[in-house]
Amino acid sequence: MTLAGLALFALAGCANDPLPTEQMRLTEQALAQAKAVGATDEDAEFKMAEDKYQAAGKALGAAANKQARQLAEQAELDARLAEARVLTRKSTEQVAEQGKSIHRLRKQLGDVK
Repeated sequence: MTLAGLALFALAGCANDPLPTEQMRLTEQALAQAKAVGATDEDAEFKMAEDKYQAAGKALGAAANKQARQLAEQAELDARLAEARVLTRKSTEQVAEQGKSIHRLRKQLGDVK
C-alpha cells in the first residue's frame, strides 16, 4: 500500500508544471536578438512572437504553467524565425548590391559592353 501511495504522490507531483522562468528568459532573449538585427512588428513572425509572449505572460499570471511554457516556446521559435528571415533579407540585399558594384566595375574596365 505504501508503494502505491508513493507512486500516486509522484504522479501528482508531475501533474503540476513548474514555473517556466527559464523558457520565458530564453524567449525574451530571442525577441531582443530578433529586434537587434532589425525585426519589427511589420514582420509577421516577430509580431506573432510578441503576441505569444504576451499570452504566455498572461497564462503565467493565471498559474497555467504548461500553457505558458508552450506559448513561450512557440514565441521563441517565431522570434528565431523572424531573426533568420531578416538576416536572409539583408544578405540578399547585400548580394544584389555587390552584383551591381561588380557590374559597374566591369563596365568601367570595359569588360561589359
